[in-house]
Amino acid sequence: MNNIKSNTDNPGNDYFRDRQSTISAEGKRNWIYPKQPSGKLHNYRWAFAGFLLSLLFAGPWITYKGEPFMLFNILERKFILFGQLFWPQDFHLVVLSLITLIVFIILFTVIFGRLFCGWACPQTIFMEFVFRKIEYLIEGDAHKQKKLARQEWNFEKIWKKTLKHLVFYGIAFAISNTFLAYIIGIEHLKMLVTDGPMLHLGSFIALIIFSGVFYFVFAFFREQVCIIACPYGRLQGVLLDNKSIVVAYDYKRGEPKGKHNPLENRSITGKGDCIDCSSCVTVCPTGIDIRNGTQLECINCTACIDACDSIMKRVNLPTGLIRYESEKAIRDGKEAIFNARTIAYSAVLTILLFVVATLFTLRTDVEATIMRAPGSMFQEYGPDKYANLYKIHLVNKTRKILPVQLKLESIEGEIIMLGSPIVVEPGQVSESDFMVVIPKKHIKSSSKKIEIEIYSGNDKITDYTTAFVGPNKLDKHHDDED
Repeated sequence: MNNIKSNTDNPGNDYFRDRQSTISAEGKRNWIYPKQPSGKLHNYRWAFAGFLLSLLFAGPWITYKGEPFMLFNILERKFILFGQLFWPQDFHLVVLSLITLIVFIILFTVIFGRLFCGWACPQTIFMEFVFRKIEYLIEGDAHKQKKLARQEWNFEKIWKKTLKHLVFYGIAFAISNTFLAYIIGIEHLKMLVTDGPMLHLGSFIALIIFSGVFYFVFAFFREQVCIIACPYGRLQGVLLDNKSIVVAYDYKRGEPKGKHNPLENRSITGKGDCIDCSSCVTVCPTGIDIRNGTQLECINCTACIDACDSIMKRVNLPTGLIRYESEKAIRDGKEAIFNARTIAYSAVLTILLFVVATLFTLRTDVEATIMRAPGSMFQEYGPDKYANLYKIHLVNKTRKILPVQLKLESIEGEIIMLGSPIVVEPGQVSESDFMVVIPKKHIKSSSKKIEIEIYSGNDKITDYTTAFVGPNKLDKHHDDED
């Protein structure tokens, strides 16, 4: 994991390798008070976070063909992705899509490190651009927050802390309702709200509990999610190598560190560009020193890049001392993103994408299976016809009720339904029995392939090929004719 050189040659000072920045020497929690970040990259992240949050909160209200554009109704086993309806029968597509996504994440991480964590992870988006912003607004910047935390419980501390936590829980409740809308649909959520909690007490209690968990995560657990709970962060030691793009400190340019003196020439005095101001540390939301190299706690949020660049501009030194870069590029001055591992992942990802795209292309609105009834043989049907008994299994993957009719293709005969006409409800499975009757003159062997067309009204849904059996003696008669 620590591919980037430490800022010190003294192994005794490598304390960061042995403990987390959020845990003190006594084993207690070190509460992180990061300074409010600012800068070009922060503005980009702020705009991108706003875009993602807009999508999240607007999503349940967007409809397509009268239904939600996105829905993950686990209770009714109904899923809608970008307006496309999926049912449990499409589970194989979900599994393949998840495998493809995992391979993509691995490949993306191998090349670009934890870029997702800093720019698109929900934990980072909510923590840094919602809850942290509110905290700055109510309690002030880092030094004011520290002062407030140390002071006695007076009127100022009570009202600020109370207001902050009330707002935190209110936002957590709003976010919980949004997630619930993705599960049950916005119309059902409106019904729960208008009916009142007492008519849906179980749902209301579950919502309160989930809101409480959400509130706890962002009010108290905070950066510990990224450091302790997140499995993706733990995988970085396996996925990253010295060619991965990470937020990195250019130790070749920055070392040895030394305080800024406007009257000296740092190249003559043998000092690097790092003026040891610790601005990169004070803005870090996980409390690390990026100059120590790539660490598990680093979420690639770019706050240290903006902080360092602002200092470099003040002291008239080139920006980019901390930047997106690979260890290999810093060490050798050469970019080399692709290697055997990334090429292998790329090949696997390409194959998976092709398979998934093919399966989605071949996916039909109705899935049909026709089989001869177990244990049944042919039957004489009048003096000049044979009959076979079949079972049809239909899965309706559409949003509408489908009345289904069966027709024989390319052969004389008829289909007789045994029971009521076939009507398949949306997302439901239907099984029916029917009989196929074919004149004897068309049956020349004991097994003949027939094609059954499946219609809904005048629209052909699909067709299915199955076997129609006759007496074995037809095979002998057929051989004699040959």
